Amino acid sequence: MQNITPKQIVRELNKYIVGQDKAKRAVAIALRNRWRRQQVPEDMRDEIVPNNIVLIGPTGVGKTEISRRLANLANAPFLKIEASKFTEVGYVGRDVESIIRDLTDIAVNQVRSAMEEEVTERAIELAQLRLLDLLFPPATLSAERKKNQEAEERYERNRERLKKKLDKGDFEEKIVDVEISEDSMPALQIFGPLGMEDLGTNIKDMLSSVMPGSKKKRKLSVSEAREILIEQEAYNLIDHDEVIRIAKEQVEENGIVFLDEIDKIVGEGSSNGPDVSREGVQRDLLPIIEGSNVQTKYGVIRSDHILFISAGAFHVSTPSDMIPELQGRFPIRVEMDKLTTSDFVKILTHPKSALIKQYKALMETEGVSLEFDKSAIRSIAKYATDVNKKTENIGARRLHTIMTTLLDEYMFDVTGREGETITITKATVDERLADIAEDQDLSRYIL
Repeated sequence: MQNITPKQIVRELNKYIVGQDKAKRAVAIALRNRWRRQQVPEDMRDEIVPNNIVLIGPTGVGKTEISRRLANLANAPFLKIEASKFTEVGYVGRDVESIIRDLTDIAVNQVRSAMEEEVTERAIELAQLRLLDLLFPPATLSAERKKNQEAEERYERNRERLKKKLDKGDFEEKIVDVEISEDSMPALQIFGPLGMEDLGTNIKDMLSSVMPGSKKKRKLSVSEAREILIEQEAYNLIDHDEVIRIAKEQVEENGIVFLDEIDKIVGEGSSNGPDVSREGVQRDLLPIIEGSNVQTKYGVIRSDHILFISAGAFHVSTPSDMIPELQGRFPIRVEMDKLTTSDFVKILTHPKSALIKQYKALMETEGVSLEFDKSAIRSIAKYATDVNKKTENIGARRLHTIMTTLLDEYMFDVTGREGETITITKATVDERLADIAEDQDLSRYIL
C-alpha cells in the first residue's frame, strides 16, 4: 500500500467499473487511510478509526464490484455478506459476531495459501522423494550389503537413475498406494443464539486430539498422487501458529466487510416499538462496527479497525431511518449514479471482463468468431436502458438478460460450425429484441 496512491486506486478500479467516480474516490481514500494510520505515532494509532461508508443506489450499479475489487487490490481479508441473514441475539438465526468469525476464517485460508506457495518448490522435492519410495521402496540394508560397499553403491546408482526417469515423467500412469487422512468426527451442525453455529466446529477441534483422524490408503496414478503429496508436504512445512498470528493481525488491521442489503434491516419509520428482525439487528451491529472483542476459534479478534462498507438500494426507506447510533458509525454516504445508455456501452466493451469479451471467448472455444458492430452495441445499450425504465431497474444486470436473449439461438446452434464468423448488426438486435421489448408483459418475464 505504500506505493499505491488514491489516484492509482481509482485508475485500477476504472479497469473493471464504469462511472461511479464519487464512490471510487471515497473507497480509495478509505483504503489509503489504512496505510496512513500505520505510519502515525503508536500513541495516536489506536485513536484513528476507519471512516465506514454507505453506498446508496439501485441494484446493478457497481456497489458490490467496487468493494470486491478494492479488497483484491489491497490483498486484504474480505467478506461480503447480506445484512438480512441476521437476527437479534436470543432468536434463532445467525448473530452478527459470525461476521468476524467468517472474516477470520477467510484470512487464515489466505495466509495459509500464501505461505504454502512460498514453500512449493521444497514441497515438490519432498513429494518426488515420497513418490520414489512408493514406487521403489528402499530396501533395508542386509548384513551382506553393509559389508559390500560395491552393492551399496550399485543400489544408490539404480535409485538415482529411477529418480531421473520419475522426474522426466516416465511413471505418470503407474498406480501407487497413498495414505490420506480422513476426519473421524461426523459433521456437526447446530443452530441457535450466541454464535452457537460454530459450536460443532469447536467440538471437533477439541476432540481432534482425542480422536485423531484415521488414515486410508487409496490407489492413485503417480500424477494424481503427486498433487496430494505436494499439498501434504506444503502443509507440514509451514508454521501454523505463525499463520494464525499473521491472519489475526490482517483481520484487525486490514479487514474489509461489505455489508449488503443494509436497507433490508431499516424500517420505514412507522412501526411502533423495536422490530426483532430490523432494529434488533441494527443494535447488535453497533458494538461490532464501533469496535469490540469477538471470540473466534483462533482467539479474540478486535473489530476496532475493520473497515465496513455497507450498501443498499433504500427504495422504501432512507439512511436517516437507521437508528441514530448506527448512522453515526457510517459517516461517509455516497449516492451512486444511475447508469445511462453511454454507461452501458462502456460496460459492454471497456472493462477487462466486459460482457462482449466474455461471449467472444465462449464462442472461440467452439472455433467460431463473434463480432459486434458499433451500432449493434449502441442498440443493445439502448434496449437495456428502455427496459430498465419500463420494468424494474436492475442496472447493469439487465445487460446479462439482454445478451442471453440476443445470442440464445447462436449459443444453442454453434457447435460444429468451426471457422465461421458471426456478425451481430443493429438489424440483428432489432429483429430479436424489438417485439419483446415493446411487449411489457413479455419483457417483464424475458428481459
